[in-house]
This record gives sequence, structure tokens and C-alpha cells, in this order.
Amino acid sequence: MNSQWQPDELAQRRRRARRTALVVGVIAVAVYVGFILSGVLAQ
Repeated sequence: MNSQWQPDELAQRRRRARRTALVVGVIAVAVYVGFILSGVLAQ
């Protein structure tokens, strides 16, 4: 691996990391809301 990142390469890696974090966060929120709704609707 290269220890010296080029600025454009570093920016691209940050964009990918941010998008991955957002996708994981949206999935986590969807699962959380799903469990809440399943508990509310099961009554």
C-alpha cells in the first residue's frame, strides 16, 4: 500500500466511506423502526 495518498484519491476514499456509513446507518434505522412497528402492530 502507498503511505502517501494523492489528494484526489483521498477525497474519493472519504466519499466512499461516507456513503458506506450512510447506507449502514439507513439499514440500521430501518431495522430499528421495523422492530418497533412489529411490536406495535402485534398487539
